[in-house]
Amino acid sequence: MKALSKVTRSIKPAEVEKKWHLVDAEGLVVGRLASIIANILRGKHKPTYTPHVDCGDHVVVINADKVRFTGNKTQQKRYYKHTGYPGGLKETSPAKIFEGRFPERVLEKAVERMIPTGPLGRAQMKALHLYNGTEHPHDGQKPEALDVASMNRKNKVSA
Repeated sequence: MKALSKVTRSIKPAEVEKKWHLVDAEGLVVGRLASIIANILRGKHKPTYTPHVDCGDHVVVINADKVRFTGNKTQQKRYYKHTGYPGGLKETSPAKIFEGRFPERVLEKAVERMIPTGPLGRAQMKALHLYNGTEHPHDGQKPEALDVASMNRKNKVSA
């Protein structure tokens, strides 16, 4: 019988193998999808996860503009930002963002807020690739399709 090792192995940045995942976001719930994507970007799905190393994978999301919210969150939820000037608090809703020029930013900001801030988090966010349509320029990397809707029945909004 082989003796069990009591040493936790910490992976080095040169030993990281990054894979590519493809997610079709049409009809998926924003928060649930964002948490799955954030875990993949950080590498928490791997047995070799090391907190201080960027060991996550690349995630390509198509149909990022077709994500959904449950309930009335599309109208009632508020996003706040401050310009830095007195009285500069600005607010918007997901409905306004979906109608605007960059509807994929709803999902991008949801994922960004689940990733740690700092240089490591910025490096992990560069592995997120969002596209509004079904076309993407990453076919050469041969991304594996990830079926988020089949993971849990609550991940997809019906209707």
